[in-house]
Parts: sequence; C-alpha cells; structure tokens
Amino acid sequence: MKIFRVAIVEDELKERTNLENFLSKLENETDYQLNVQSFKNASTFLNSGRGQFDLILMDIELPDMNGMDVIKRIREQGDNSMVIFVTNMARFAVKGYEVRAFDFIVKPVSYQIFQMKIKLALDYLIKTDDADLLVSNKDGKFKIKVTDIIYIEVVSHTLLYHLSDRVIKASGTLDKVYALLPQNQFSLCNRCYLVNLRHVNELYQTSLLLDNNETLIVSRSKHASFLHDLNKYYHGE
Repeated sequence: MKIFRVAIVEDELKERTNLENFLSKLENETDYQLNVQSFKNASTFLNSGRGQFDLILMDIELPDMNGMDVIKRIREQGDNSMVIFVTNMARFAVKGYEVRAFDFIVKPVSYQIFQMKIKLALDYLIKTDDADLLVSNKDGKFKIKVTDIIYIEVVSHTLLYHLSDRVIKASGTLDKVYALLPQNQFSLCNRCYLVNLRHVNELYQTSLLLDNNETLIVSRSKHASFLHDLNKYYHGE
C-alpha cells in the first residue's frame, strides 16, 4: 500500500490538531498509510524543502500569506500535489479551480464530511497514480509512467511523448494511444496535442500553460470540451 504524504497548513492550533486527529482516525479505520506534516504558516511550508506532497490541506486565511497565493506559487514551481482548501472563507474556496484544487471543506469541520472528501481524494490518487504505458520504437521498448507524460504530440504519423526530461518518438495515432490511457486523465486541446490534465497550469481562451512552462494552442472547437474535462479531472469525477 502506498504511503501518502499529507501536509496540513493551518495557523490555528485547535484547527490544526483537529485535522491531525481526523487523519489519525481515518488511518485507523482504513488501509491508508499517512505520513502527516503540519505547518503553522505559509512561510514555514514554503521553506520546508517539502518535496511534493500527495495531498495538501490548506487554510486560506493565513497570517503571512493568502493560502490561494501559496498554491499558485507552488503550481508555478511545477508542484502537482492534490489540494483541498479547509477554510471558513467558502466564497473564496470556490475559486480553487484557478489553482487546480480538488475540493474544499468548510469550517467547522465535521468528521463525516472530512472522511468522505479525504477518502475520495486518496482513492482518486490511487486510481490515477499507478498506470504505466509501454511505448515501442526502433530503439526498443520503454515503460512510461502515465503521470510523467506531460502531453503527446502527433507529427505526420509520429507520436512524440513529451516527458519532463526527454521526448520519446514512436509510431501510432492519438486515437489509439488515447484508448490505452486512464479515463478522464487526458484531453485534446486541438487535433495535434493530447494533454495530461495533471500538468495543466493555466487555461486561456486560445492557449494553455503547462507546468513545464510550455504553451500549447487550444483550438476554438476544443476549448469547451477541454475545460469540461479539466473540471471533471480536478473534481474526481
């Protein structure tokens, strides 16, 4: 069983302790293994040398920085951690789609709601994190972790698998490779690019920004369907 790294960013001791206790209770009731780290402000979290957490429980109203801005900053650094805002500022939390938040929980937090939403998040991570894709070309066969694929580009009859550290060429079509990928994780932004929704940083009317700082064109005909797929992905549907 995968051990999930969970960060709690909450300035109020009572609320922070409550979330820690809820996570401990959830761990005791399920098969999840959780490695929990708590931070009392944004600065401590950002300066922690944190690596990438699987899940971040983020307050919005922090003493030194708005929690939404914290997540925006780590997204700009390529951090794709799943985020759930835990806040009494529900009117702002609903804007979480701007930083690709998975969900939000309104204070005061009840264990019933907390358990339901955290289980959905962890189950979704399990579902999307384990898949591999086998790619063949003249140099051999390569097993690619699906989460490492940023996007797949088609040029003539060649597929280019864009990863964070390299590009792998193979023959094939986008339709065929799309059928092999996990449902709801990839979407066409135009007829040439099949994008891993996990790596989308910002979406505009005619373009999108990926977390490797590449910009791709979004066609007019694909914009609505791509936005729909992106919303579904980050709400675990």
